[in-house]
Amino acid sequence: MADKSDIHIGENSPEEVALKLFQMIAAVEKKSTTGSDESEIKAGWTKADKAYILKTYGECLTTVRDGWYQPQ
Repeated sequence: MADKSDIHIGENSPEEVALKLFQMIAAVEKKSTTGSDESEIKAGWTKADKAYILKTYGECLTTVRDGWYQPQ
């Protein structure tokens, strides 16, 4: 039996859907998650830091698994 802490990143898994949602949100908020240096970041965009990535992906995963995320 699979443990609840097991990660399953398969097609349409909650983790995969959350990742796609995260990527959409990052694009709307103009946060680069792929640029390795400032020259690769599009004009008007900023580089996403670790805190942004973890917080936003966590919110996406909560939303996908439990329904709408309510920020506190």
